[in-house]
Amino acid sequence: MSQTSESSPNSVPSADAPRPRQRRQRVQAAETGMAVLKELGRLGGRASLTLLASRLEESPAKVHRYLVSLMEAGLVAQDAASQQYFLGLEAMLLGLAALRQADPIRLAEPGLIRLREGLEVTCFIAVMGNKGPTIVRFEEPGLPVTVNVRMGSVLSMLWSATGRVFLSLQDDARVRALAEAELARAPAELRAQLDPADPIGRLRREVLEQGCATVRDTNLKGISAVSAPLLNHDGRPCAALTALGATGGFDPSPDGPIAQALRREAEAASALLGYRAG
Repeated sequence: MSQTSESSPNSVPSADAPRPRQRRQRVQAAETGMAVLKELGRLGGRASLTLLASRLEESPAKVHRYLVSLMEAGLVAQDAASQQYFLGLEAMLLGLAALRQADPIRLAEPGLIRLREGLEVTCFIAVMGNKGPTIVRFEEPGLPVTVNVRMGSVLSMLWSATGRVFLSLQDDARVRALAEAELARAPAELRAQLDPADPIGRLRREVLEQGCATVRDTNLKGISAVSAPLLNHDGRPCAALTALGATGGFDPSPDGPIAQALRREAEAASALLGYRAG
């Protein structure tokens, strides 16, 4: 009776099985191909062979071999007129699939937890809704500050740090109209806090210079807040990350530890959303 033999750890691999050296070569080839593709993306999706080779510190002949393989896979194409290489259809489809998964709320949640635990402050994520910035995720520390904002709360465009972030970075006529309507009905003591010559323009410039918005006793008496933007792949604000606390025990200065931590978390989430500074 015949017996079926099973391979053992000491059995000799068949001639068709890839050897360890061949496997390493394949992995290295894949890594080099991905490096070529990523560098093409960093160069704006289009570049000459000479520039690509220079940036990768490889010979043009070697880079060309990988470009040919990437073209066969549809990840790269070549302009017949300029001879430049650019990202192909398959690369664009991959990018679109990745963008569909880039949910700012999901990607910012770990940073929100770190801020709550590391700084012991109340913090939240807000997005721009039809009526203004709206809180969609809310975290409180063990000893929360009593505030009348919760999930679903709509915040002021002018008097909240969150609203100022959207006002400064979202170039939208609707956002500007909401701010102008608030300004028109604001009491004199609130309007006095703003630049009389250019109240909205001054706010926008300050946020752009600082990379965050700060308020002290404006939207809520006795409450200070700092907010930083989450930017998508084309630099548009898709959400805001905000921390708040009781004035006196909360440092809202743009160079303070809270603002620095908030900017770091917002920048990290923005990078996951595809934003690249500069």
